[in-house]
Amino acid sequence: MKVIVLGAGILGVTSAYQLAKAGHEVTVVDRQPGPALETSFANAGEVSFGYCSPWAAPGIPAKAMKWLFMKHAPLILRPKFDVAMLSWMARMLSNCTSERYAINKSRMLRLADYSRIALAELRAETGIAYDERMQGTLQLFRTQQQLDASAKDVKALAADGIPYEVLDRDGCIRVEPALKHVRDKIVGGLLTPKDETGDCFKFTNALAAKAEALGVRFAYGTTIEGLDVEAGRVRGVITARDRERERMSADAVVVALGSYSPLLLKPFGIKLPVYPVKGYSLTIPIIDASRAPESTVMDETYKIAITRLGDRIRVGGMAEISGYTNDLGLARRSTLEHSVTDLFPGGDVSKASFWSGLRPMTPDGTPVIGPTKIKGLFLNTGHGTLGWTMSTGSARLIGDLVSGAKPEIDARDLAVSRYG
Repeated sequence: MKVIVLGAGILGVTSAYQLAKAGHEVTVVDRQPGPALETSFANAGEVSFGYCSPWAAPGIPAKAMKWLFMKHAPLILRPKFDVAMLSWMARMLSNCTSERYAINKSRMLRLADYSRIALAELRAETGIAYDERMQGTLQLFRTQQQLDASAKDVKALAADGIPYEVLDRDGCIRVEPALKHVRDKIVGGLLTPKDETGDCFKFTNALAAKAEALGVRFAYGTTIEGLDVEAGRVRGVITARDRERERMSADAVVVALGSYSPLLLKPFGIKLPVYPVKGYSLTIPIIDASRAPESTVMDETYKIAITRLGDRIRVGGMAEISGYTNDLGLARRSTLEHSVTDLFPGGDVSKASFWSGLRPMTPDGTPVIGPTKIKGLFLNTGHGTLGWTMSTGSARLIGDLVSGAKPEIDARDLAVSRYG
């Protein structure tokens, strides 16, 4: 079939590669001049197959109120009269129950573990290098209360057969030796040893080149103006390039536009509850490797990930609910600097590059993957902070669903139909 993939981020490029492998004629459309130049550009670098949880969790509403008044807050809310924002927040709050948390986390772990297998196989078949490491994620607790609260995550990991290890202070230092300099600031941690790290931008660009070699066409610098739908079936996409409009015909269209997906779908009555939640990152050159992390350390207090990417450290996190704004707030940089210098002192944050991106979040934390009520129109979006983690598994699902093949894992509860 002729398949158009909308979006050249990590989800769009992995989808295009899988579809090309399945024998389809694939075109990727993106407004940017190259792949992975928006949310995939400078994310935290975590590939968190074990450390993946819904943001909507028991106790989050109370924590959120506390966070709003913290100097270095992991959550920033800029309220406005925005129906989409208010509706998304209300739905998220409704998922903050023990029952919903267990369901949503199980979905996420299922897809993440599938992606772990898919990424390993893709890496073996392509030989792609992207500053990858396979040394796990250490969720670091500064207080006993945080360590005790991790019991619900341990229970979920055990139920789904995901390897984990609860560590004391010395155990954390064994895994991340540089923490010996701040041992009095930590009480313990939760290690998910199957987690990986890597540069999402490098990976996406390398895979895009592999996809081109398979015949995938990339239409960069092209604005997506709308879908061409006739008699309940997608017929193609309306685009514009250099002020010239064009209708690109297709047998199937995959929407992988992240936070912008709902805007494209709304005119066709598809209510996709994906909303942008802005995250920030710093990329810092490593001066002294003995004082840098070996893999990813997740600072539970500030919800910030500190990740080793080759000769750099990527510090990423925070959740700012402020709509489709992508400005760089200096206060957010201060929070990132505080977390990394507090746990890994000795680096030069003055040489760091500062970035922000819009994460496409769903109220329940799980992505939206699968068909829509419009024949031939598929979604691969809403992955939030876990697009890099879940990309290869999500792409395999889309490849099977578009091709009419039976997916290797159950994907029915990931479809947009779950929202009614």
